[in-house]
Amino acid sequence: MAEVRLTPEGIAKYEEHLEHLKTTRRMEIAEQIKIARSFGDLSENAEYDAAKNEQAKNEYDIIQLENMLRNAIIIDEDTLDTDVVNVGAVVTLKNDTLGIEQDYHIVGSAEADPENGRISNESPVGMAVLGHRAGDLVDVQTPGGAMHWHILAIKKALD
Repeated sequence: MAEVRLTPEGIAKYEEHLEHLKTTRRMEIAEQIKIARSFGDLSENAEYDAAKNEQAKNEYDIIQLENMLRNAIIIDEDTLDTDVVNVGAVVTLKNDTLGIEQDYHIVGSAEADPENGRISNESPVGMAVLGHRAGDLVDVQTPGGAMHWHILAIKKALD
């Protein structure tokens, strides 16, 4: 698995989710299997098959999360250079095309949540602004067409 860039909050979120899958979810699935077994003949027991499939999916998710966390590179926002846009920075952009101003937290793809202002460094806007400075004009090719953004400010997410 390739390296994954995560903020400390992202690490905590994924570790919490992993713990939930390993404890609570495993117990819930074990109970579903126990109940399904009580229905009798396992060869024609749809509930048992569904519970076993859910168990396999849960174990797969656990392995995926463990691998992701093992390969995680933590974005250290304390040492972040705000002279240029980097992963972990919050960038204030003004869209000249639409006339709107918006803050975007540049994060790794595993933490992207565009609806909440967290965009991936691999997204069109994220890739276009990386390495640029406040005051720069950046052209971004998006699926919706070309857009022009002014970088107004770069700051740490902790500010």
